[in-house]
Amino acid sequence: MRSLVRMAAPQHVTDASAEERIDTRPRLKRMAGPLATGALVLAGTAFVRFVDPNEPGHYPLCPTQWLLGVDCPGCGGLRATHALANGDLPVALDHNALFVVLVPLLVVGWFVWAYRSWTGRRPPLTPRRLMAAKVVPIVIVIVAMVFTVVRNFVPFLGSGVG
Repeated sequence: MRSLVRMAAPQHVTDASAEERIDTRPRLKRMAGPLATGALVLAGTAFVRFVDPNEPGHYPLCPTQWLLGVDCPGCGGLRATHALANGDLPVALDHNALFVVLVPLLVVGWFVWAYRSWTGRRPPLTPRRLMAAKVVPIVIVIVAMVFTVVRNFVPFLGSGVG
């Protein structure tokens, strides 16, 4: 009876995939994505640091804020980036607390990506990793939705746009 209940492994996960995989492309090609992404993020952050989003006319308005008068999960992100780039953590938290919490996770994620690209090693495709790849995006969407609802009813979580 127990053998009937046993779940079969997904077909795309084989014994060979449980071993570490190696990316055989040249290192420069493997590093192109992380390096381009890092350069674009640094250039964008530098631009936002010097072109203050608190002054009207520099950036477009958030469509959600403009049309509906409510804060979306990204509202205040540019101003939070500006505050972080200028070393002002309390102001950044005031503009978008979720963004400030996510920045360290994004930085760690970028370093993991860069390290794996540099070494060419890829983690094995285990059922646990495949499940995480399905669950993590759902959790991110749920957290963003909850943050959106809560920030529109709790005054100190708003983006500071009135």
